[in-house]
Amino acid sequence: MAALVSTAAAAAGADIGRIKSATGAASVVRGKAVTRAAPGQALQVGDVLKTGADGRIGVTFVDNARFAVGPNTTLELSQFEFDDTTHVGKSLTTLNRGALAVVSGQIAKENKDAMRVRTPTAVLAARGTRFVVKVP
Repeated sequence: MAALVSTAAAAAGADIGRIKSATGAASVVRGKAVTRAAPGQALQVGDVLKTGADGRIGVTFVDNARFAVGPNTTLELSQFEFDDTTHVGKSLTTLNRGALAVVSGQIAKENKDAMRVRTPTAVLAARGTRFVVKVP
């Protein structure tokens, strides 16, 4: 049975990934709730990852994409859809400030324009398997 994680499903609590590592000042904002980021913590569409000057968060998504969130970063997991049978999906991450290093997963491998990162000045489509985005 295929698992499809979409924006609508995520509103019902579907997990799109998990925190693999968290150090320093690192938190997850879900709605109005703020929790300290911790390894094993499930992530959902709409979650915002925030780090302070000494904070870092490592994330692995259900499509095997990996994010390394750097210090002083605010990152929203804006959209995520993935079918684990066909490997078709799309994702949109909004980087408001800070640094993000990405190793793309199945979503980007199936469709070169399906994985996007939005910044205050541009929208980037992942066309390679590894990239870094930095917003001052």
